[in-house]
Amino acid sequence: MDHHTHSTAGPRELQMARSMCWHCQSEVAGEYFCDRCVKVQPVSKELDYFTCLGFPRRLTIDQRQLEAKFYDLSRAFHPDFYQNKSAAEQTISLGNSAMLNTAYRTLRDPIERAEYLLDLEAGSVKEIRNSPPAELFEEILELQDTLNEYRAAGRAPEAESPLRAKLQSERNILEQRQRDMETTLQRLFVQWDALQDRGEATDQARIERDRILKQIRENLSNRTYVKNIVSDLVSTIG
Repeated sequence: MDHHTHSTAGPRELQMARSMCWHCQSEVAGEYFCDRCVKVQPVSKELDYFTCLGFPRRLTIDQRQLEAKFYDLSRAFHPDFYQNKSAAEQTISLGNSAMLNTAYRTLRDPIERAEYLLDLEAGSVKEIRNSPPAELFEEILELQDTLNEYRAAGRAPEAESPLRAKLQSERNILEQRQRDMETTLQRLFVQWDALQDRGEATDQARIERDRILKQIRENLSNRTYVKNIVSDLVSTIG
């Protein structure tokens, strides 16, 4: 899901929490070291993780660029370099490192990245259901009944064998469904990125934007239900 490449911000373009240096009160312009006193500056807690790592809000990210940007910033903020600095600088370096680590862990995984972007765009998709569609819900309930029956037949091998075969078949079907959902998500990610790249502010663009976000959330929600039942199957029948 991560082959689309975007240019990233340079190593000194990370936005700060304030427009003035906390130490000498001189103006800082998006740099993480003050030009005047060379003190490290705090990363803004208001930044989203995409901006924090210098990426636009896209759902396909070049993993090598993401990793390179993360390690570049990590070296700049690593607490080991601040052991002989003031308590304020040590606190800032720890805070910056913690935020960068969280941002990197979130954005490097395509599913977590999509879920995070949906949180950022919550105003557009807050009314979307978080429960599976009726047909999937009924299917999961039926499968749960079969799982319970299989567990109850633990001391009756003659009953266990056909139940196990049925559960294995259901597992294969669900795993294929999960792969299909991930293929659909990849297609939606590409659609979202293309829409963002166009940067249109028309009513039609907003309608398309909301449609894509809703489909992403629905697919993520359904994928979660399927993934959970597959995990239950794996732990039960191996």
